[in-house]
Amino acid sequence: MTGIIDRYRQYLPVSERTRVITLSEGNTPLIPAPRIAEWAGAPGLQVYLKYEGMNPTGSFKDRGMTMALTKAVEDGSKAVICASTGNTSASAAAYAARAGIRCVVLIPDGNIALGKLSQALVHGAEVYAVQGNFDDALAMVRQVSETSPITLVNSINPFRIEGQKSGSFEIVDVLGDAPDYQFMPVGNAGNITAYWKGYKEYRAHGKSRKLPKMMGWQAEGAAPIVRGEPVKDPKTIATAIKIGNPASWKQAVAARDESGGGIDAVSDEEILEAYKALASLEGVFCEPASAAGVAGLKKYARTDEAFSRSRAAVVCILTGHGLKDPDRAMAVVPRPRTIAPTLDAIQRELKI
Repeated sequence: MTGIIDRYRQYLPVSERTRVITLSEGNTPLIPAPRIAEWAGAPGLQVYLKYEGMNPTGSFKDRGMTMALTKAVEDGSKAVICASTGNTSASAAAYAARAGIRCVVLIPDGNIALGKLSQALVHGAEVYAVQGNFDDALAMVRQVSETSPITLVNSINPFRIEGQKSGSFEIVDVLGDAPDYQFMPVGNAGNITAYWKGYKEYRAHGKSRKLPKMMGWQAEGAAPIVRGEPVKDPKTIATAIKIGNPASWKQAVAARDESGGGIDAVSDEEILEAYKALASLEGVFCEPASAAGVAGLKKYARTDEAFSRSRAAVVCILTGHGLKDPDRAMAVVPRPRTIAPTLDAIQRELKI
């Protein structure tokens, strides 16, 4: 299977001579989710889940990272650097390993899920825990990349956005047109920027007839775009979107305004409710931040009666796999019960 660069080469800034750094990312499933539509109180909606947890390192970041590393290698770079709450570090480390170059990662100390940290480490990245939050780490890597021969691969790297826009291409390819609405988490805001760019480009090439309303959702404790000002000390259990000053803030606002959509916030309780609903109702295990868009779907359906009674096509972007943060899953479900190794013991438990 080819990756997103070979599949969508005509829409990306590469040439036939470009050496592509790929792990066969993309081509992730678009899963119909009728039970989530019912759970949201809008059974008529045609809801689909774009399950980006099926990418090679378990998140949507691989779409951007294949482009960022491909261009870094093409430009002769021998090292890349990023700040990360987890998924970016895992992806950067894997693609740097694939390319055979050095990877340096700065993470906020004590604020990264173990599943993601283990990925970065096992792929051989040099990981440093910064005594501060993500925004502090991002400021540091910006300074390093401006003063040293090392390529920054956070989403402020334009090639990241180029790769991530492929998600919208795949959605249109499957549905035959753009959806009416797209609901998605917003953290550093590169992904909503990328999807909107992709939808506009595909429409310009005659691949779709319409554009979706872009509906972005931040966590209440980390909602700078909703508040209209940076959040100095963001707080949320959804660590992947625990960002107080998004790098792509202006672009996200443009996507919202140009599409006629919105950016709002959901509580940690609403995120966890959606997180559990996705797993128990549709069999889809995503990381908590991924569920923010689905929580937003339910919140929006409660406040917009016309939307909730419509048959609109809605795509929810699930940005990462649930195994990225197994501790969170174990914190919200009952622990296994211990029983004797006998038939009577299990029958008593099962009441059969």
